[in-house]
Amino acid sequence: MAELDFSKITKDPLVAKKIMDYLKQLSKEFGPIKNSTIEIFEDMINYDEKQVVELALLANRITFQGMNDQNKRQEMIEEFERLKSQLKKKDEIQKRIYLWQEGNMPQKTKYEDNSEYKYNHNPDFKPYMFELLVDRSVRPKGAVIVCPGGDHGDCVVYEGYGVCKELNAIGYQCFLLNNRTNMNPWSQEEAGADVARAITYVRKNAEKYRIEADRVAFAGFSNGGLTGEANIRFYSNGRRISDVFKNYQEDEQDEYDGSMDVFLNIYGPRFKKQKISYRDIKYPPVFLAVGEDDKMGIENLLWTYADLKKHDVKTEMHTFTGVGHGKAGEAILGITENENFRQWIGLADTFMQKVYEERNQR
Repeated sequence: MAELDFSKITKDPLVAKKIMDYLKQLSKEFGPIKNSTIEIFEDMINYDEKQVVELALLANRITFQGMNDQNKRQEMIEEFERLKSQLKKKDEIQKRIYLWQEGNMPQKTKYEDNSEYKYNHNPDFKPYMFELLVDRSVRPKGAVIVCPGGDHGDCVVYEGYGVCKELNAIGYQCFLLNNRTNMNPWSQEEAGADVARAITYVRKNAEKYRIEADRVAFAGFSNGGLTGEANIRFYSNGRRISDVFKNYQEDEQDEYDGSMDVFLNIYGPRFKKQKISYRDIKYPPVFLAVGEDDKMGIENLLWTYADLKKHDVKTEMHTFTGVGHGKAGEAILGITENENFRQWIGLADTFMQKVYEERNQR
């Protein structure tokens, strides 16, 4: 399950135009109600899991199955509204961990209007995290900041909460990041800064979370992978948020390192032949995983892997037969296909622990 731009999966310009016209019409019909539901998907921890999953699956069907039957599409939208109206917050809710102090969020993108529902987040969006922690009886192996793909929204259900639950099950403290999404419409500098701020928060509170402060990994999925690399490009090797945003006022949290210790890049490598400068950055060890039916992902993966190895970045790569794009965390949706892809969790665990052990032996 994934949010895709249909124009990227066809080379026929007439078909692509038909699809884009459909998406514009769908935005008019479904945009207002779906936009009002984004907070439910992203704050799923505070709602009934089964109800939110049902809503996310229906949103996906409306988008992907509603193109050729307007009456059926309207019926599904009405059902979506009915299901949404039944959702209530839990009696005890978890509070958001906002990343930035009021009035001190570094900004670059001029974004003032979302009346056509082009983006999932409105201009007043403030990035935040939720904690998903292991039981107190479990000794944590480290922390993972989890960044879903796309423009977040219903992607957060599986690439966010679904993945966090799987990582919790093998001993990791998780932090679900709802950041300013890369290129939707925010810049790489802003998206990467949100990651840096999340990392410094976890490092500062390492004792509270019972982890070592130098065991903070980042897991990015699809666009979340591009967000992770933005963090590395702009905020690694000692570079701080104030080096990029000159008007940003630092606080004590900024004394901590804002770059990740391990990068889990899941079907989100940079685009083929997109070069970056390695001169002033410190690239962490990278774990890459992509399904072989994810054609663009595979092309990007092979090129990025070769580029990382060329620059002596510790890198491990895995591909999975018969798996397309956007398949992480699907167990929460009740989807039983792509069982082989679920191996990435255990492989990533082994990779992270090996990196930490080797570092400690130096």
